[in-house]
Amino acid sequence: MDAQSPLYMGFDLSTQQCKCIVVQSNLKLVYEAKVDFDADLSKYGIEKGVLQNQAEGEIFAPVAMWLEAIDLVLQRLKEDGLDFSRVKGISGAGMQHGTVFWSQDAEDLLGALDGGQSLLEQLEGSGTEKKAGEGRGAFSHPFSPNWQDASTQAQCDEFDKCLGSPEKLAEVTGSKAHHRFSGPQILRFRQKYPESYKRTTRISLVSAFLASLFLGRVAPIDIGDVCGMNLWNIKAGAWDDSLLSLAAGSDGVDDLKKKLGDVPEDGGAVFGTISQYYVSRYNFPPDCAIIPFTGDNPSTILALPLRESDAIVSLGTSTTFLMSTPRYKPDPAYHFMNHPTTRGLYMFMLCYKNGGLARERIRNALNSEKPDGQEENSWTAFNNAATSTPPLGRTSPDDPMRLGLFFPRPEIVPNVRAGTWRFLFRPSSVDLSPVEPNDPAWPAPSADARAIIESQLLSLRLRSQGLVSAQQGADGKELPPQPRRVYLVGGGSANPAIADLAGQVLGGAEGIYRLDIGGNACALGAAHKAAWGVERGEGEGFEKFVGGRWDEEAFVKKVAEGYREGVWEGYGEALKGFGEMERTVLEEKGRDLGAEEDPGSSLTRERDPERGERD
Repeated sequence: MDAQSPLYMGFDLSTQQCKCIVVQSNLKLVYEAKVDFDADLSKYGIEKGVLQNQAEGEIFAPVAMWLEAIDLVLQRLKEDGLDFSRVKGISGAGMQHGTVFWSQDAEDLLGALDGGQSLLEQLEGSGTEKKAGEGRGAFSHPFSPNWQDASTQAQCDEFDKCLGSPEKLAEVTGSKAHHRFSGPQILRFRQKYPESYKRTTRISLVSAFLASLFLGRVAPIDIGDVCGMNLWNIKAGAWDDSLLSLAAGSDGVDDLKKKLGDVPEDGGAVFGTISQYYVSRYNFPPDCAIIPFTGDNPSTILALPLRESDAIVSLGTSTTFLMSTPRYKPDPAYHFMNHPTTRGLYMFMLCYKNGGLARERIRNALNSEKPDGQEENSWTAFNNAATSTPPLGRTSPDDPMRLGLFFPRPEIVPNVRAGTWRFLFRPSSVDLSPVEPNDPAWPAPSADARAIIESQLLSLRLRSQGLVSAQQGADGKELPPQPRRVYLVGGGSANPAIADLAGQVLGGAEGIYRLDIGGNACALGAAHKAAWGVERGEGEGFEKFVGGRWDEEAFVKKVAEGYREGVWEGYGEALKGFGEMERTVLEEKGRDLGAEEDPGSSLTRERDPERGERD
């Protein structure tokens, strides 16, 4: 490691941890540290990083805990030998949708921090034991609503109706109303704590809150992260007055605009230099630049030089699909956000509750029939069944297609209760018929192994097909619109059967790749953003900057072929039946269709999403 080269820091403030990684100009990782809230800061009474008010569906975190975590993670880096004087830029990521409420004293306190005292001592006040609504120090409210919060259904209903419909709200803001989004959260905060709302002078997302601590004043909200609020008009590039009026009351639109502040369009513009607090306490250089901090999902796509039509599929307990696209085609079923670094691009995101747990359910059913000596959590039987079954269960073109939905948990996309539904679809007659129990046309559970992977991937393809472009194959032949590359991350990325089927269903002109950057994707993306913000040349875009320094061999491995002529087109035929199946289930809400109920709570407990789906 060059002892004189500049360093760049990337922070990630998530639900359960605060992480920081440090990279050199060549983007090579040189330091990392973390604080685990449950292990290190249990005195706040949190569990899995949060507090709960179950009676109202509230889930929130103490802001004081985050203050303490920042000093603690920096102290750990110092103990590991990091020379802070070499750090030339800092950026970060925060869990999306969390909201922090600053008091009228916030700016003065942030600007006068004393390096001889901790952030907690100077910003939070004289202790952590206080009730909600009793703001103290830099904050008008001591807690930040977490993305898991479900207390705002009434407010979401108002947001969905404000512009006429959920579809119109999604068209304007990129998403329909969601419990966790800051617009409904601000409305509920004003209604529940009116005096605290009046004392609030600024409102930050978690990412901007984190940036503010390093900047020494309240930082602007990031151009990508702002789209997770249900308040920002994406096409107009401005706050939406009708939605602000709903959140703040008709007389408070201008006041709420001041609370939220301006949003710079350039995701790489330097906010300013680091607060003197860090210069005196940790020996940061006074000219260390603070680059816009963004949300955790936008930051994830900055962990690699993701190009147009590249896709990331996260295969953990839940399933998340991320893609960079120049096409803005919003829908209530998914999310659109401004790209965090590149004007003219958008980040398309799909979120599913059901992912690894649904696959495990079928694995367990197959393993209940396992031969002696096979481990209970082995994926061997599942993978063998998935790869030995032909696409869509068809041994000939005259056979019907097997299409199913497998939801151990209530799902978001489509919005239905837990259950399992199986159908047979005949493309020639467009006939969709439910499968009766023990029907020989669908030998469960062996047929389920392939069907569940196909189901999850077909849902991704159905909703992203209008956003991809025609690609060029290795032989120079033009291929139909599909992803250029598909990157798999999370525990399921280790499963070869899933990787193979991803190529068959989704395509991928250059193939299917496994992206292995551990659990630091958000922090790594933030570090890349910091380096780009400081070192970029005139007009040099983020993708070009990172692409020129990215060590692909260290992080990326091709694990399966992508587009396969004939097979990919066959799955395209299935999309019409798949969409009709979802509409049928959605209309019936799972009733009267013979849906199988989730058999127990063992599948609904949170698991580690990084449990590898391999043997």
